[in-house]
Amino acid sequence: MKIRNQKYLDAFGTHLKELIQQKHKTPEGVAALGGVETKQVYRIINGEHSTTLSILVAIAKGAGSTS
Repeated sequence: MKIRNQKYLDAFGTHLKELIQQKHKTPEGVAALGGVETKQVYRIINGEHSTTLSILVAIAKGAGSTS
């Protein structure tokens, strides 16, 4: 399947990975704390999935970026 904005998904995934590392967390830990599947976090990091706002909020909560 061809994704129209692959470069944006890749850039976002790279940035998300950096943010998780800056928080001294792992994708597994962020997923567990945010209540999402680990595979979903990895798909976003790898630019394989265009996510929704609700999943982004869950990831942010898991990373400790929001209350």
